[in-house]
Amino acid sequence: MYPLRYLPSGHIFISPEDDCHLVVDAMLETDYNEEFCLARDFDVDFIARLMKAGFLVMSAMLNFDEPEIEPFYILLPKLHLTRSALFFPALHIKKGIRPFLSRYELRVNTNFGHILDKCVETHGSDWLTPPLVDVIKSLHQRSILDNKESIKPVSFEVYRDGELKAGEFGVILGRVYTSYSGYHEENNAGTVQMILMIQWLEKNGFDFFDFGMPLEYKTTLGAQDISPRRFVELFRAATDNP
Repeated sequence: MYPLRYLPSGHIFISPEDDCHLVVDAMLETDYNEEFCLARDFDVDFIARLMKAGFLVMSAMLNFDEPEIEPFYILLPKLHLTRSALFFPALHIKKGIRPFLSRYELRVNTNFGHILDKCVETHGSDWLTPPLVDVIKSLHQRSILDNKESIKPVSFEVYRDGELKAGEFGVILGRVYTSYSGYHEENNAGTVQMILMIQWLEKNGFDFFDFGMPLEYKTTLGAQDISPRRFVELFRAATDNP
């Protein structure tokens, strides 16, 4: 089995020298019961490899209570103990939201930097820390310049009467889209954005929508909770032959 390195806290430490896919295999074999692993290197290629292995990459500042000291950031690669996934036939649209769908226009990846910045502005930088945001923007720019790049950070936005009303960003890998964060500026706009996005993903041949952490509103839309082992099986099947 691939050798894992454990910190005194019990968390697995991952470095750029590791094979991220084999780390995931070992985590599943040992029934690792933590939500997060830890890493220190914010190298763009390393974070891309973590994403390719199925991690949702988050981060944190450790010395937030010491403002006089230079910020110290770590990576928190997350392989959820329970993953929320939506398979398109299960999409549930409430009757009350249907009249709103035609009032908005979905646009894909037309305003990525702004959407990412708005998510940070709305939700704070507790896990979307400045160095992680820089890496995600770099990966997005790299995917724009090289269409063969497998990791593609993208944004989905909805407009009403030409004005941006809601958006989210995430990562496309193969036939899976993993949602990272979103925001909305008026009632129903966020729900409409997710529904139109899910319909777009289905139309464009994706296998499923990776919601990440389970939450009630995701279940209401039709998402189901799956084990990390099942998620990795589905994720690899959808990304081995993009």
